[in-house]
Amino acid sequence: MRGTRFIILYGSQTGTAEDVAGRIARYAKRRRFHVTISGMDDYPVTELITEELVLFVCATTGQGEEPDNMKSFWTFLLRKTLPSTSLTSMQYGVIGLGDSSYLKFNFTAKRLHRRLAQLGARALAEPVYADDQHEFGPDGMIDSWVENFLRILEYKYPLPSGLTVISDDVLEPAKYELEQQTVCTSDMCVVDCRAFLSPLLENRRVTSSSHFQDVRLLRFSTKGFDIQFEPGDVVMIQPENAEEDVSEFLRLLDLDPNIVWKIRSLSGPLPPLLSQPITVQKCAVKYFDLSYIPKRSFFEIFWHFAEDELEKAKLREFGTTAGQEDLVDYVVRPRRTVLEVLADFPHTTPRIPHQYLFDLIPPIRPRPFSIASSLRVHPDEIHVLVAVVEFRTKLQKPRRGLCSNFLARLDARRDTVVPVRVRKGLLRMPSDESPVLMVGPGTGCAPFRGFIQDRCSRNLPQNVLFFGSRNKAGDFFFKEEWSELVRRGQLHLVTAFSRDQDHKVYVQHRILEEKDKVISSVANGATIYIAGNAKDMVPDVRSALREVLQDLAGPAEDGEAILKKLERQHRLQIEAWS
Repeated sequence: MRGTRFIILYGSQTGTAEDVAGRIARYAKRRRFHVTISGMDDYPVTELITEELVLFVCATTGQGEEPDNMKSFWTFLLRKTLPSTSLTSMQYGVIGLGDSSYLKFNFTAKRLHRRLAQLGARALAEPVYADDQHEFGPDGMIDSWVENFLRILEYKYPLPSGLTVISDDVLEPAKYELEQQTVCTSDMCVVDCRAFLSPLLENRRVTSSSHFQDVRLLRFSTKGFDIQFEPGDVVMIQPENAEEDVSEFLRLLDLDPNIVWKIRSLSGPLPPLLSQPITVQKCAVKYFDLSYIPKRSFFEIFWHFAEDELEKAKLREFGTTAGQEDLVDYVVRPRRTVLEVLADFPHTTPRIPHQYLFDLIPPIRPRPFSIASSLRVHPDEIHVLVAVVEFRTKLQKPRRGLCSNFLARLDARRDTVVPVRVRKGLLRMPSDESPVLMVGPGTGCAPFRGFIQDRCSRNLPQNVLFFGSRNKAGDFFFKEEWSELVRRGQLHLVTAFSRDQDHKVYVQHRILEEKDKVISSVANGATIYIAGNAKDMVPDVRSALREVLQDLAGPAEDGEAILKKLERQHRLQIEAWS
């Protein structure tokens, strides 16, 4: 084993950065490095000054925010009291994961690279800012960078005499060991120690029955839990796999659902759900993400279990750089799930040692939803507005979002409880009584329903909402509620129903039409909020605002300068998703 420690730290929101970090850790271990991999907030950050070699892999979320599991780490690095020589012993690399359709593409990785340099660390290579929009996805940019980075490491830290690089043909041990038991000692099933089991009060469709999309308003009870949140906060909801997918998974792997596994981790703590004996059935329902779209790392492991030569050749190719175009065509573009991949390789799937399932299939992660209610109006309740995701690709079976379809299936009449927890959101209401101007088409209006309820219950004036959807009859979600507030003079509501006339009308067009209202609101100190789709809506709305606010610009300014000033003052806040 080499003497040099190699630390790989990741900041991951959806699991992609963690997956990339794990893949590079395997490559480094084959080169005999002593590798430690950790989420940034799980790493003792004060020890960073002693590290010689570190790779950072981090995603950017929302509009330039760092992932939840690197917030404490990042806050520490930003301390002004840290000397500029703090990290002079460190050599590092940075991999950023982002989406160029967002305004602040790879903002977190770029800030991290700058800050490390400010603290005296030395980059072994220029960072790579991988883009989801690349024709081969992030790996299309990461692969060549990683190959170069590993060559640099091999040059700086040559193998000791007598040691060689471990072949790709050698399978790394699984991260968990399984012991089969006959009795499960506990019926408890703790998925997230921070979550509480919230009873479902209502699950109501808020689009018309003839509308193409099913959108639901769900009400959850928080009574007895003393849960506090502010408008703009987010609820994390833990979904489960559909019954038909669980049955198919058990069939493909020939698993007895009643078998009990006692699981031991070979490195690091176990997730709460796996920390006590658990049945195969519960793992299939609550742990394995059967809707997961497999990445290259999946195939790098999966092929090892193949004996059929045709299946082995294809699986091994998917795990190579040369096979990425085929992998994109097979998995990424059609959104083929891990369950469907397992079904496509019937000779290999039953041969998977059960402990390796935990290396192949990631856990189900909680999904975030903007809270669509205020405690002032609905005490002891949390409301969420959910568009049920279903779409088609070239595959025969429709693609369905795991969490949204899980929520759509819930029945409030059956004493249903769901694991949920609340976390701070990106949007914050003004601390004073200043005006708010909200732009929320579609389900982007969810956080603003909470804003409006809170402010109107306190009789705060100057609440402006731009709401857009396809048509007034089909998906005007809160028509009666908001119309009543308009009648009372508490809400200025501007609607854009894109399909209710010959030409399409969107919220950005209404912003231009309501130019005087926008200018007067901003001049009176309004905070502008935008929530919704990042790819088209946010840039288009920002462009309309830039044009409107040109009238407020000084001689040396323009509308863009006004928007940037508002951002610095936290008077332009955006919550967007793709």
